[in-house]
Amino acid sequence: MPCFGSKPTQRFVKCDPFNLSIHQTTEPRIMKVLVPIKRVVDANVKVRVKPDKTGVDLNNVKMAVNPFCEIAVEEAVRLKEKGVAEEVIVLAVGTKASQEQLRTCLALGADRAILIEVDGDAQPLTIAKLIKGVYEKEQPGLVIFGKQSIDGDNSQTGQMFAALAGLPQGTFASKVSIDGEKAQVIREVDGGLQTVELKMPAVITTDLRLNEPRYASLPNIMKAKKKQLDVMSPDDLGVEVKNTVEVLSVEPPAERKPGIKVESVAELVDKLRNEAKVIK
Repeated sequence: MPCFGSKPTQRFVKCDPFNLSIHQTTEPRIMKVLVPIKRVVDANVKVRVKPDKTGVDLNNVKMAVNPFCEIAVEEAVRLKEKGVAEEVIVLAVGTKASQEQLRTCLALGADRAILIEVDGDAQPLTIAKLIKGVYEKEQPGLVIFGKQSIDGDNSQTGQMFAALAGLPQGTFASKVSIDGEKAQVIREVDGGLQTVELKMPAVITTDLRLNEPRYASLPNIMKAKKKQLDVMSPDDLGVEVKNTVEVLSVEPPAERKPGIKVESVAELVDKLRNEAKVIK
């Protein structure tokens, strides 16, 4: 008996030649992947502290997508290329200037973008609450964060969002595998590698070794200008923006003293023992 069906990744009909009964099977797949990203100082720029030590001087400084967020976007786009995801949505919480970084992510392969426009820098808990509001509207099957931003280095937002949304989480991921309604995540921990299995919808935060992000091609940069970018406010999501942590002072790291050359091993040992006092 002939069998007919559509693409096996979507829906197919299986025919039984023995009892002629028809069984319909649907393979589950992630409908959407949500990727929150952040606008930060470019990783190759040497930052300067403001004279009043209230923060980092951002005047005339090159800004970019947080490197760990780029890894998250790359992983989401790869899932779409594998046929696991149907849509990749990038989300930023920040000022109007964050549209530039959202367009960069659209050029990397994301389908549409959302900006929650706020004044100044929002803190992790507020950002997590805002992302939760978008999550409830979009209902993605997977939310992928960078494990931390290179400016605050808090490594908090992904975990806070997972707790607020009541979702399982796999943090510091170095490998992600999707199998039906489950995600297997290999985590980098102090003792080595740990493998966890999450029932989706779930939250993943990416580590450095998960993948190597691609470069945006010129044609994709041009296409990104026409892709959908929606702007929302915290009021649209019913979230009050407030800071619960106060930064008292920002200090530059101590300048490293220049090294010296020694003439012999004996002199080296003497300086290590008597000056550096690292050996006895």
